[in-house]
Amino acid sequence: MLSSETILKLFLPLIFFNPCFSQTSEHDFYVCAAVNRNYVIGSKIVTTSGIHLKNEAGAWQHIGINDPSIFAVSFDPRNRDVFYTAALNGALRTLDGGKSWRIMTSWDITEPKDICVDPHAPDTVYLAHPGGVAVSKDQGMTWLRLEKGLPKRGKYTQTIETDRVREGRVLAGCETGIFLTTNGARSWRRVLKTEETVNDIQQSPHNPDIWVAVTQSAGAWVSRDNGRTWKTFPDVPSEAALYNFAFDSTDSKRMAIGSYTFGVLTSEDGGESWTTRNEGLPDLHHVWRVGVHPDTGQLLVSVYQSALYVSADFGRTWSQEGLEGSAINSFVFLPKEESDAAE
Repeated sequence: MLSSETILKLFLPLIFFNPCFSQTSEHDFYVCAAVNRNYVIGSKIVTTSGIHLKNEAGAWQHIGINDPSIFAVSFDPRNRDVFYTAALNGALRTLDGGKSWRIMTSWDITEPKDICVDPHAPDTVYLAHPGGVAVSKDQGMTWLRLEKGLPKRGKYTQTIETDRVREGRVLAGCETGIFLTTNGARSWRRVLKTEETVNDIQQSPHNPDIWVAVTQSAGAWVSRDNGRTWKTFPDVPSEAALYNFAFDSTDSKRMAIGSYTFGVLTSEDGGESWTTRNEGLPDLHHVWRVGVHPDTGQLLVSVYQSALYVSADFGRTWSQEGLEGSAINSFVFLPKEESDAAE
């Protein structure tokens, strides 16, 4: 029998160097999740949906209202108690960390799909919704439809993302392509034409000139000149919808795509080749969203109404990580406040 000292010598290196056992975390980990498997209206089943925060003990803590329709959340970089959600009823805002909420949009702007606080001007909030793009310059109090250059038909907007380093640049994914503004949404121009909806757009954490978009039926696209021109990624299927895309902040060569049909697609060579990583997931591997933890490089996958799954080897093996019965609409990683990070 091995002595306790020998066991420690054998396993301590694994504990301290395996990303699953990270000793420090620089980001708080949030998800927007609908936890409603087997729930129907009138059911006595109690579910808790909306925003969830993974606390220091590793448990999921519900934040704010119980709402299964929250698709996205965006925080004010000056004050994390101020954040906005895109939900069925419109854009919601809290000023007190989720204790109280207010619907900020009116009857003519509902069912938004994405929301984004401008890091260069945090009073400005961009909203992607079925009618196009709405912008608030006053923390959501009033909204303008800033859509000059968007088509009269085909401006349904699924995703919107601000350039983290260049003020005034925003990319919007619509049902007819990707549209770019360089002047804070005063005008837009189409930089990629598609026949169906652009589902997600992401900017590389390593090189701000690199953007990637995934679509409903036109595969995955990459821009290496800050969204001006686009090329398709090779080897990525286009026969069915790709839901979202994730960069690995710890490795510039690693990236992942989530698809209800294809499951998890990963690349470890900067998008030159792609591999499915579904072994170890539920049989149907209906992937709702993928993410990558920026501190550990762990690959995260929401399997529809199953659970959250985590991989420490970028999809080669998987373990279940809670949120049973959920569909995660978005993964959000918020840098810890300095006092929290110091602890």
